Amino acid sequence: MTSQATQAEPIRALVLCGYGLNCDHETAHALELAGARADRVHINSLIDGSVSLDDYRIMVFVGGFSWGDDHGAGVIQAVRMKGRMGDSLLDFVAAGKLVMGICNGFQVLVNLGLLPGFDGDYRRRTVALTYNDCGNFRDQWVHLRAETASPCVFTQGLTHLELPVRHGEGKFYASPEIIDRLGADGQIALKYAGADGSPAGGRFPNNPNGSVADIAGICDPTGRVFGLMPHPESFNHWTTHPDWTRICDRARREGRSVGDGPTPGTQMFINAVNYF
Repeated sequence: MTSQATQAEPIRALVLCGYGLNCDHETAHALELAGARADRVHINSLIDGSVSLDDYRIMVFVGGFSWGDDHGAGVIQAVRMKGRMGDSLLDFVAAGKLVMGICNGFQVLVNLGLLPGFDGDYRRRTVALTYNDCGNFRDQWVHLRAETASPCVFTQGLTHLELPVRHGEGKFYASPEIIDRLGADGQIALKYAGADGSPAGGRFPNNPNGSVADIAGICDPTGRVFGLMPHPESFNHWTTHPDWTRICDRARREGRSVGDGPTPGTQMFINAVNYF
């Protein structure tokens, strides 16, 4: 019999850190705002077994520049984790748990093969995240459209939102056949958009990197493994939006309130916690 104390325990979330990763503190904070208990865990602690994935229900691959992005963004981290604990990652997904990859973490997930996960195959790489078409690093806020037909756990209830991007290798690329399948199966979870929520249509800077089909984030067929280039953890409070004061003034003039409830970024983590 499960005790009331056990039932009241928060959902435990693992946030990776180490070897050039960053945003781990922000990510842990966003998860805790969502009601989870978040632990920042060094990659080596998972590899040597001193920390077990079995103790967690949510795992987040954070942003940064793992191993300095040597040999390509997210490549070395993916190779290291696949070679040393690949079966544990597959067991984690098979157990019905949630995986999120943000920016560099998204790059790691596609290099691992955890995304897109066609036909339950979480080992095969079929998509890529490569250099921005603009030729430089982009640090900006973008408008996004959440695809309501997607089974993605993290984006449920979201429609039009804004989040920051900061990356040099964020262009989503795949063959036309793969893009068509992602769309048909509802695995495209987020797309870059205009300020009014209309499709970016590949236009810069609404689409900041030239991603094919304006893709900003995808999930696996179950919706439980999710990767995105924008940073939801960075929009963990309304005042972190660069136009906060303007938004407040406009809302005041229109007789509206702003800043009540969670931000869209935090809502993604709330969705993950509420899933359980």
